Amino acid sequence: MAARSKARKRAVDVLYESDIRGTDPVGTLADRVSLADPPVNDYTVELVEGVAAHRDRIDDILAEYAEGWSIDRMPGVDRAILRVGVFEVLWCSDVPAAVAIDEAVELAKSLSTDESPRFVNGVLARVLRDSISLTA
Repeated sequence: MAARSKARKRAVDVLYESDIRGTDPVGTLADRVSLADPPVNDYTVELVEGVAAHRDRIDDILAEYAEGWSIDRMPGVDRAILRVGVFEVLWCSDVPAAVAIDEAVELAKSLSTDESPRFVNGVLARVLRDSISLTA
């Protein structure tokens, strides 16, 4: 698994854990960094901090684009994957959107339900379609 793929998986783990525990994701990340077992990749830090910084906007976007699903009703893993995916699509100019979407779909395949990859792909494809207006 490539370094950035591992970093994305670790970011999803941190975001999911903090979501379930009701804690601040940056605080959870700091705990993981202090343990350093395994060491936390710089890209994991960038993703978690970026999602935390843009969380309100990301959640507004997800509420609008996840047709038929509220944020609270989504499986927690899907919510974490989508938050990372939306952050990468909209705010990571060094990551091609197609790569961000593909990585999110792969995470959904390995971590979530059989329906999740299609759901994640659909939401992120719609976000990408409207990305210029979403970041304006």
